[in-house]
Amino acid sequence: MHVSLSHCRTNRTMAAAAAHERKRQREGNAAPSTAAAAAGEAQYVYLPIADALKVPGVRVCLFAAVSEIGAVVRSRGTDFTLTLRIVDQSRTSGISVTFFADNTALLPCVRSTGDVISLHNVVITMHYGEFFVTVNKKFSSFALFEGKVSTEFRPYQASMKYHGSKHDDGILTQTRMWLVYHPPGLKDLELQLSSIKSDSTFDLVCKVLHVCQAPSGEWIFYVWDGTDAPTTEFQTFSDTEAVPSVPLHLEGAPLPREVLCTLPCIGTVLRVFTNKFSKEILHLQKDIYWARFCNITCKHEFGIWKGTLLPSSRVRLLSNEDGSVVERSKMYDSRCAIQVHRQPMAGLHKAPDITDVEYKRAGYTTLMESLTHGQVTHKFKTLVRIVAAYPCQGNDLHSLVTGNYCLRLTLEDPTARIHAYVHKEDGKDEQAFGCSRARRS
Repeated sequence: MHVSLSHCRTNRTMAAAAAHERKRQREGNAAPSTAAAAAGEAQYVYLPIADALKVPGVRVCLFAAVSEIGAVVRSRGTDFTLTLRIVDQSRTSGISVTFFADNTALLPCVRSTGDVISLHNVVITMHYGEFFVTVNKKFSSFALFEGKVSTEFRPYQASMKYHGSKHDDGILTQTRMWLVYHPPGLKDLELQLSSIKSDSTFDLVCKVLHVCQAPSGEWIFYVWDGTDAPTTEFQTFSDTEAVPSVPLHLEGAPLPREVLCTLPCIGTVLRVFTNKFSKEILHLQKDIYWARFCNITCKHEFGIWKGTLLPSSRVRLLSNEDGSVVERSKMYDSRCAIQVHRQPMAGLHKAPDITDVEYKRAGYTTLMESLTHGQVTHKFKTLVRIVAAYPCQGNDLHSLVTGNYCLRLTLEDPTARIHAYVHKEDGKDEQAFGCSRARRS
């Protein structure tokens, strides 16, 4: 009988598998057949996830795609544990798989979401009303394959007890073909920081640079993907209103300089807030990881982008070899290789038309590059937007030139927002303000 793409099995087959398991016979549907074993070749019957859920407690074999990669954590005992989420065409919502090992090297090391995993002799269990796949380190085994159609059939990682068969290649090919049209995650909802919109929900693949807790109790993720967030609309501030400066910490004290100096100098660092603690926070506090923030939203606050995790939001850790991560890393490397691309993206086509500088040969420097510069005094050329000025009345500006006053400008680019002060001697410089007579008018 021809086996379809979903590897469908009749109820009679599943009932037989359950009967074999109750009789404690290891050769059932979850193990190689006696004849095949005698011939030196293992044969396994792979159930769709939906069918495997119908026979909880029975050892089964699964062939599925990895949709989520969890963090390796220490269990309550002496083992390390890792949870993956896998999907196939019978259950696109997926199911969680938990692995245990006394050494992290024995756990699956998934390179990318969308890779394929083969599981032998695993058991479907239920916990608090939800199904899980339990991997027993005594008799279960696994193998990991790349999810790309053009790759070879050999696994890039396999446990010691794993034994495949020549028929696995056909199932792997079918799974890869299904993934071409049904990749994990909703790509239509995936945005880069350069294309985010206010009050919309989307997925964001980004590097988590820093995690801390605000005085309010909220957790803040500082995330970055190498692109510049869109400029926000101007907000009107009165003379007496304080305009926030550096946009990396609106609550409490600014980030310590040792943390600030670890942040990239090109590209926007977005703050994403959540009032819900998760196990990913502990992992992200220890090291820098790429992650997918699913179903988050953004809005403007004091003219600065602020991200928020919704109750339905999730944070999924990604490998450095994940396809989305590799794509963003290449885009950033390409941007850094060309000096003009280091300028703010939103102002690339406008910069030659609106700027008139004395040092035309000098390259542009971002505000973050200046903030983290090693010297106390740093002279540089930059392309910024003036957000606010104080004082802002014409008579006060005239006093700046003739009296003992200074002008405070609030400047921003995609990397930072700062206060810049123009003192009396600077105000007298016609190169800074143009013709003073025109200014007075």
